[in-house]
Formats: sequence, C-alpha cells, structure tokens
Amino acid sequence: MNVIALVGRITADPELKHTQSGIAVSRFSIAVDRAYTKQGEEKQVDFINVVAWRNSAEFLCKYFSKGQRIGVQGSVRTGSYMDENGIKRYTFEVYADRLEFVERKDKDNGSSSGNSDLSAGQNEEYIPNDDDLPFY
Repeated sequence: MNVIALVGRITADPELKHTQSGIAVSRFSIAVDRAYTKQGEEKQVDFINVVAWRNSAEFLCKYFSKGQRIGVQGSVRTGSYMDENGIKRYTFEVYADRLEFVERKDKDNGSSSGNSDLSAGQNEEYIPNDDDLPFY
C-alpha cells in the first residue's frame, strides 16, 4: 500500500505549467513540522516535494498561495538519475491525489485562522463561495 497524508505550509506561490500535450501540472513543496522536538531544541521541519496534475494543479494554483496550510493526500514516487558529475542522485516526491484547505481565510483582513485544523481532528473542509470551483 502506497498512501501518504501530510499537512504543511506551502513554501512558494504555486505555478501552473502545461506538458507538451497540454496537461496541467504544478510542482511545489510544503514545510511539514515534525511531531517530536527534543527539549531545548528548535522545532524540526521537513520540506516535501509534491506534484499535482490536471484539475488538482489548477485548483491549487487558483486557491492556494505561499504560507497557506494545505492538506495533501497521495502516493510516494521515488527515482534516481546521474548528475552531470556522474554521481547517482535519488528523488522523492508525493503525487497528490487530493488537496484540501486546512484553515479559513478571515473575511475581514484576509489573514488565516487555524480554527479548522485537520490535525486537531476537525475534518471541516472550507470551500470558497465561487461558482466556478472545480469539482472532481
């Protein structure tokens, strides 16, 4: 079974690109806090590379931005390649099957509120009031 679920913050504004055959794709990364931190040490964060395709990529680029918390469900893909110096490099990325809002935008000032945090057990998904929201 190859299933992964992550909650983290988007590290840069997502960009929508298209393959030569016109398929939408967006590669982005999220900063995910580690659950355990030794006393007296700073919080540890892992940066996870994610790839979203088709409707998910369009949804991501339309509704998410840098710093926003996001829930990602998908599968892990690994690979390897030889770099220009002949050194074998390994890749690890998450192929997103599902993207979710984790926090609401405050209507008054545009800031985010963490009161719908999925990691706290509240499974309330925020959907913007927008008639052209893509459902899939």
